[in-house]
Amino acid sequence: MSIIMIVEDDPKINQLLQEQLEKYGFQTVNVEHFDRVMEVFTQSRPDLVLLDVNLPKFDGFYWCRQMRQESNCPILFISARESKMDQVMALENGADDYITKPFDYDVVLAKIRSQLRRAYGQYAPQEGERTVEVAGLKLFLERMELSMYDTKIELSKKEALLLEALMNQHPRVVSRERLLEKLWDEQFVDENTLNVYITRVRGKLKDLGLEGAVETVRGSGYRLRATWEEEQ
Repeated sequence: MSIIMIVEDDPKINQLLQEQLEKYGFQTVNVEHFDRVMEVFTQSRPDLVLLDVNLPKFDGFYWCRQMRQESNCPILFISARESKMDQVMALENGADDYITKPFDYDVVLAKIRSQLRRAYGQYAPQEGERTVEVAGLKLFLERMELSMYDTKIELSKKEALLLEALMNQHPRVVSRERLLEKLWDEQFVDENTLNVYITRVRGKLKDLGLEGAVETVRGSGYRLRATWEEEQ
């Protein structure tokens, strides 16, 4: 059963969407506190998101960017804003489609099914899954999972990209500049943001029993050390 997350602050539209989706066998997750959208997103791990533009706290474009840092799941905007610029902004911020209000529920359902087929079903890419492995530590890029023997943990998109860079270059050093470029392309971010993700990755590796695996090389960057292999 596919999980659809609804981020809509109009209670009537929210309820109608929920009823229609559940009628056709989908499981729905609703956001009640609009400053906790990413908390709900991370916990529910939806297969698809329906997202309004005009929301309390932050607009839908902001939340779309945040979701794209964590997942590649389909995101469909549903909004009363009809301008071409809004539609362009939605797509440029990572959305897969844009539906204007008022909308036909049959059209919404058809678009949802189409996106789910493309992402997970018969139209999804069939090539072999990309993996990177270092001394028994295995990264599944599409699944965003990291495994060590029989233990697996989930990763965010940024964590997976960071580990991919370190594992591909093992045991060489990867510069901070290269990591910033890989994770955020040409977007400007504070370098402290990279420090946060390095800390998170170290925490994930620690959950697998691998402490000290990401080494800071002062003045250069970071490298992955297969310390668990040295201990054997």
